[in-house]
Amino acid sequence: MSRPAPHAPLTWLYVPGDRPDVVQKALAAGADAVIVDLEDAVAADRREYARAATTDLLASPGATPVHVRVACDADIPVLAGLPGLAGLRLPKVTHASDIRRAAAMAPGVPLYALLESALAIENAHAIAAAHPFLRGIALGEADLRADLGVRNDAGLDWPRSRVVVAARAARLPAPAQSVFPDVRDLEGLAASCAHGRSLGFFGRSAIHPRQLPVIERAYLPTAREIESATEIVEAASKDAGALALPDGRFVDAAIVTAAHHTLTLAARERGVLQN
Repeated sequence: MSRPAPHAPLTWLYVPGDRPDVVQKALAAGADAVIVDLEDAVAADRREYARAATTDLLASPGATPVHVRVACDADIPVLAGLPGLAGLRLPKVTHASDIRRAAAMAPGVPLYALLESALAIENAHAIAAAHPFLRGIALGEADLRADLGVRNDAGLDWPRSRVVVAARAARLPAPAQSVFPDVRDLEGLAASCAHGRSLGFFGRSAIHPRQLPVIERAYLPTAREIESATEIVEAASKDAGALALPDGRFVDAAIVTAAHHTLTLAARERGVLQN
C-alpha cells in the first residue's frame, strides 16, 4: 500500500507572476511550495513581463520550492534550465502527447499536469503514465466546471475520484486538491478539504496565505487518528501476522502500513520529518 511521502508538499500557494512584490511575500508565507502563475492570473499583455520577472526570480535557488504554471509552450524552454525551478505546471493538458512534448522541451524537469476538461478526464490514466518526468496530476476545477456545466460541487466527485485513481494507478502521488475560490470562507474550505481527504487527495493548492493553516489542519492526522495508529503499530510489533485488536478492529499488513504513514505525518506536525 503506497501513500504520498509525508514530506511531499501539503500546501501549494499560487501567486501571479507579474507581481514580484507579492511573489516575495508568498515565498515567506509558509507554504510547502509556491506556484508562480503565468497563465490565468496574468493578463495577456502582461505575460512577457511576468515571464521575465520569473526568470529573474529563478536565477538562483531559494528556501521554498518554486513551481511555475506556464501560459504557453514558449515559456517552457525559457524556464527549464533555471537553477531555482522546482517544477513546471502544464495547464489544460488533454492528451499524453502534451506531456511528451513538454518533456522534450524540458529534459529532466519535474512536470505536473492540470486536467481541466472532460476529454482530459477521459484520458486521465494515459496522461498520468505518459512520461517519467511527470511527477503529478491535478484538476483545474474552474475550467472543468464550465466544460461539464456542473452547477454544484457534488457534480465534480466522479472526476475527482477518477483523477485520484489514475494517479495511483500510474504510481504517482495522490493529487492535491484544486483551489477553493472563496478566501474568506474558511469553514467552507475546511469542510471541502475534509471531503477531499475522504476521496484520496493529499494536500491542496491555495490562493491566499490565510488558507494554508486550514489546509494543514485538515490533512494532518487528528489526535484520535494518531492514537489509533500508535495502537496498531504497537500491536503489529508483537505479532507479524494478521490480528484483531482488543476492541475488535482487524489489522493486516496494509493497515499497518497506513498506520506508519499516519505517525510519520504526525511527526511532520511536530516539525520532525521521518523517512
